[in-house]
Parts: sequence; structure tokens; C-alpha cells
Amino acid sequence: MTKPTPLRVIDGQSHDVGLAANAPHSIEAEQHVLGAVMLSAAALAQVRPLLEPADFYRPAHVRIWEAVTALADRGEPTDPLSVGAQIGNRNLSKVGGGPYLHTLIANVPVAANAAHWAHLVRDLAYARAVVATGTRLAQVGQRGIDDGTADLRAAVAAEVAAITAPDTRGWSDPTPLSAAPDLPSFPIWCLPDWAGEYAASVAHLTQTPPDLAGCLALAVLAVAAGGNVWVNAGAWSEPTNLFLLMVLPPGNRKSEVYKAMTAPIRAAEDALIEAARPAIAEAVIARRVAEAEAERAEQRAMDRPDDPNTAANAAGARLKADSTAVPAEPKLFTGNDATVEKVTSRLAEQAGRFAVLAPEGGKLFSIAGGRYSGTPDIGVFLSGHAGEEMRIERMGRASERIDAATLTLGVCLQPGVLAGLGDTPEFRAQGLLGRLLISMPESLLGYRHSRPDPIPAHVTADYERTLTALVLSLRPLGEADAQPVTLTFTPEAQDAVVALLDDIEPRLRPSTGDLAHMTDWAGKYVGAVVRIAALLHLGKHLRDGYARPIDLAIFQAAAELGDYFITHAQTAYDAIGADPAVNHARTVIDWARRTATTRFTTRDLMRGPLKGRVRKVADLDPALRVLETHGWARCVPSAPITSRGRPAAPSYELHPELFQEPR
Repeated sequence: MTKPTPLRVIDGQSHDVGLAANAPHSIEAEQHVLGAVMLSAAALAQVRPLLEPADFYRPAHVRIWEAVTALADRGEPTDPLSVGAQIGNRNLSKVGGGPYLHTLIANVPVAANAAHWAHLVRDLAYARAVVATGTRLAQVGQRGIDDGTADLRAAVAAEVAAITAPDTRGWSDPTPLSAAPDLPSFPIWCLPDWAGEYAASVAHLTQTPPDLAGCLALAVLAVAAGGNVWVNAGAWSEPTNLFLLMVLPPGNRKSEVYKAMTAPIRAAEDALIEAARPAIAEAVIARRVAEAEAERAEQRAMDRPDDPNTAANAAGARLKADSTAVPAEPKLFTGNDATVEKVTSRLAEQAGRFAVLAPEGGKLFSIAGGRYSGTPDIGVFLSGHAGEEMRIERMGRASERIDAATLTLGVCLQPGVLAGLGDTPEFRAQGLLGRLLISMPESLLGYRHSRPDPIPAHVTADYERTLTALVLSLRPLGEADAQPVTLTFTPEAQDAVVALLDDIEPRLRPSTGDLAHMTDWAGKYVGAVVRIAALLHLGKHLRDGYARPIDLAIFQAAAELGDYFITHAQTAYDAIGADPAVNHARTVIDWARRTATTRFTTRDLMRGPLKGRVRKVADLDPALRVLETHGWARCVPSAPITSRGRPAAPSYELHPELFQEPR
């Protein structure tokens, strides 16, 4: 941090007799400013927002400045002849006459340095105000002692408030350090009618943001289709599972929304369990019979060790017993108690199809981040999102193999937990963050109605009947002895997929793209839209969706949902601190507030708040650019170089609003 130095008089060659020579001022700086603005219109435009007439120490310079600005306001030239005419013959001699105006121009070293001199003039004017305030405070204090003034504190506070009031000249209103614009609401109209109407009704009944119910509607569609249906996008294929993450603080009735939106999934699971019971019972009996036969064959082999036939028969019986598998009881999803190990095992026993639907998913991410093991374990999420083969080897347990793992996530996190995801570098480095479709709705706490309308019975019945039927009809397509169905697009919809690829690509370019800091997420964006399109298609065409292509209207609805998620992802990455430039800019602002630093140099940052986080001064450029473009900082022009040696480090001043007390 730049330490303040004692104020001193910076004198010019001459100054008016009678003025207090010990007051902070620089006649030379004022002359350079006035000469530059008469010489260059660009210099005037640069320094005018910084200065006021009272900032000039010499009265003659005040009159010249007022003449220059009056001419500029009328759009007229500001050369010495015009300025002299504006001052008038009667007053021209009071400023030194016409020759003095030409002398001001002749003495300007470089007009481009006008901003540096203007900052100096302004700073010295403030220093004079501080001196004057000190004098007045001494006088106020003396009067208070002599007269017993009761309002002494108020008088002192008024003087201090006047001198410490923010100087916002030349500053525009700053904008928040955010990589994303205002967040849109969930476009619930993009969902199939039966799902959208019910989600909207649930949101109204529970007085929760429609984003939560809307995202869960996509999640339950993914539970129905994931691992059972794939979609071909032309150059590649995608599974139809999704990773959905909703961010809401406590007290938002998340559990009630989950209960309502997942009820048909529970009903479908019960139906699948009931239907599987006969087959499971037969398999259990067959396994017991095979085990008993194997044990008898093994006993015979031990009784007659010299008979090779008994050994061969025992081996065959054991192989038959080991290959007689008992199918697992159907399970579609788990909730808040999910762990990485449980999810992996469930995927293995459920033919690679499983989901985690949890109103509080912080535990799962905590365990995945290595809270107990010390080592992040996110392999199941990476493979489970992509539909890849998984091989699980565990000490002391049988190995497990999943031909195509398709995991669906529909979990809620609290805002603080979301921000903490950035504390596990592997989440981003290995691609987990890039797989999450994140929703950050605004909480309705404080604005909820106490008597919302109930959900119409026919809306609930339609949702439960339709979703249950969809789950039960698609489930057989993903069984071990079946081949998953692959959806395709109509030619018009396929062209729209390619157009979306073309639209997103420039946004990934370094330095210029608005998604350049989150290419891990944006690179999977089109694939996510393709998956959503497949789910909307299946939800709309319940009877024959897997036998017909996805049309353009459905893909456009999916793209609208994609726009929603891309904006929310920008905000989420901003909260996580995934953009280094924005993250460093925030660090600088927090440091400045904490230390009351109004000006700093790049060397101050290297030695202070960003020490160890950037390697060289050039690495500060992105953060400084963020601060400048958002209006929180501006570069203070350096003094002209007049001798050899290392140039001074660039200096910046911060917006006065940064140090105001919140109202």
C-alpha cells in the first residue's frame, strides 16, 4: 500500500504577492493544465471532469479556466485568442494579458500529460481544504471552550463530514463485479404441458420459486429416460441423464417440493418392485438349489479324491451356482443419505441406471470432495454423466463392472456450499463443475402468501399418471438383455443443432468471449441442450416418442431452457470464483475496504492482497481491466519521465463509493 507522505509546497517560478505562500499549491501544474486545454480539445475532455474552478490556487487561473469551459460549452475553439476574447479587454490584464495566455501554451511539455497535472492540481486543492478545515476546527474548539458551546460535537462533526465527503468528480456509477446479467426466471412453459402445469401449481402452493419445481420436472424426466434412451446429435451421441443443481437458502420448503415432484417416481418404483418379486423369488430358489447341488458335488469330490469325474462335476456345479444371479430389487433413486460408494454400488446393480434426488445434497459433494478420505473421489460422477463404462475394484470385495453408467442428479445446495465447491480444485480440473446445470433462483422468503390456492385434482392426477407410465414404459429399454433406443432429429432440428454450435463457439475465445473463463461448462452446453430436447420430446410424445425424430419446435424449447442455464451458470461460476480476473478484482476491493486504501500501485498489489496469487505484474492486467471496465478503479497518469531509471509503477485510485457506509 502506498504510504502517505507529508504535504509540501510545490512552487512555480512566481506567484501572486499576498497569497499564502505556505498553502499547498503548484503554479507550474496549473499552468501546464491551462496550456494543455487551450492546445488540445482531447486534453480538455480528459481533465474537465476532474477539476472545478475552486481547485485552482491562483485567481487568474480560475478566470482562465472558466473562460475555457464556457467556450467549450458553446462548442467554440479554446485557443488563446478565443480565450482572451471571452475574458474581455477589461479583465484580460488581470490575468497577465494576452502574452501570458501564449506563454501558458509555450510552456506545456506534452499535452498528453494533462491528466497527470490535473490530478496534482486537484490533490493540492484538497490539501488546502484540509488545512483550512484544521484552522476552522481550532477556532471552533476555542469558541467552545470560551463560550461553553453545547453543540461543539455537532460543529466538529459537520466540519469533518464536509472534508471527508466522497469526491465523485469524473466518476460514473460503478457496476457490480459480476460476470452475468440479471438472472431470468425458469421458462416453465417450455416443459410438456402436463409437467409444466403441475410444476407451476406446486411452486404456487409451496410459495417457492418455479425454478425449483421446473428443474425437478427435468430431473424426473431424466430418471425415466436415463440409461434407457440415447440421442444422436449428428456427429456424436448423448445419454439422456442430467446433473441438475438448485441453490436455495434454508427455509424455502425444498423438501415439500421434492415430495410432490418425485411422488410418481416412488409409485413407479413400487410397481417395478412388485413386478420383479416373482422373478427374484425364482432366482433365489434357483440359487439355493444350485448352491446345494454344488455343496453335494464338492462333498462327493472330497469323499472320492481319486475319481476325476467327481472333481469335474464339482467344478461345474460351482460354476453354475456362481452364475445363478439374483436380480436386485429395482431402485430408481436415493435421497439425502447418498454417498459415493452407495451410488456406485446402486449403479452396478441397477444396470447402470440410478439417480440422486436430494433436497440437501451438501453431504454428497462433501464426501466426493474427500472430507473423510482426504482424497476427492468423483470418478462415478464423471463416468456417470457421460454414460461410460465403469470398473470398480475394491479390496476384500468382488469387482463390479458397469457397461454404461448413467447417473442423474437433482440436488439442492445452500449458497455457502456452492461457493465452497471452488475450494476443491479437482471439481473443476477434472470436469465435475462443467457437468452441472445450475439454477440460482431468488428466494421468496418475506414475500410468501399464507393462503395459496390448492393444486387442482385433475392436474395432480394427470402428472402422476403420465410420469408413472413414462417410467414404466421406458424402463425395459435399458435392461441388460435390451438395447437402448437412440433418438434422432428432423433435418430442420439438426440444422438448429449445428447453428447452436456455431453460435456458442466464438463465446469461448480467450479474452473476447464472455464464456472464456468457463469453457469447461460451455464446452458441454450444446450437449446439455440436446439431452433436454430428448427429454422434452419423450414427455410430449408419450406413446411413440422413441420411434419418431425430435422436431424443430422442441429443440427451440430446449434451447430456451439452455439460455436460462447458461446465464445461471455464469452467476454460479462468479460465486464460486471461477473467473480468476473477477476473483482477483474482488480481492483487491476487499483489501482496499479493509485497509482504507484509496490509491495503490501494481507493486502494492504484488506485495499485498495478490501476493503469491500472481507471478508477474503483467498477470494483474485482467483484474485491473475488470476494475476499470466496471468503474471501480481508474489509472492515475504517471509523472512525465525526466531522467533515466526505472519508471514509476502504474498508480490507480478507487471509486469513492467503495468507502461509503451502506445505507
